[in-house]
Amino acid sequence: MDRKKFITTTGLLGLSTAFGSSLFGQKKKQNPVKEKIILKDEGKQINCLGDHQVIKLTAKDTNGQFAKIYLDNPPYTQVPLHVHGNEDEVFNVIEGEVEFTVGGKTTLLKSGDAIFLPRNKPHTWKVVGTTNAKVHLDVFPAGLENMFEELSKLTKEPSDLPKVAAICERYKVRFV
Repeated sequence: MDRKKFITTTGLLGLSTAFGSSLFGQKKKQNPVKEKIILKDEGKQINCLGDHQVIKLTAKDTNGQFAKIYLDNPPYTQVPLHVHGNEDEVFNVIEGEVEFTVGGKTTLLKSGDAIFLPRNKPHTWKVVGTTNAKVHLDVFPAGLENMFEELSKLTKEPSDLPKVAAICERYKVRFV
């Protein structure tokens, strides 16, 4: 019996339609992703409203799968309580100390510590201690790096707050 006839007679045609061609070993075509080496001093440096970032990998580099961003911020740098509608985040503290507040609970993370923040979970973070905090941030899926780049073009003037909110809203990030 040929494959098409087998699928039709066994009722698997409905499964094929429901689950896509991957059920039968066929994969959706994706753009090929090439390897990319990013040396220590490479990446796009931006200042996103006081958050010093180096964007190492973007959606273009990873076929939209994730973005990698290095943060290097002095004490008292903080991000207001906010929530992402699209992305999950993983923060890995490399040096320094960072307080993360999630669900009303504050946890101090130090070198070697990490936190996973799923989308739709309000959170905030603040650099504490006396030294800069170096943190590696991975964002799944990619795209948030574009918001950071847009925000980095604004000043930190109060008159820019409506612009900040509008940019964040386009990326489904809102302050709570």
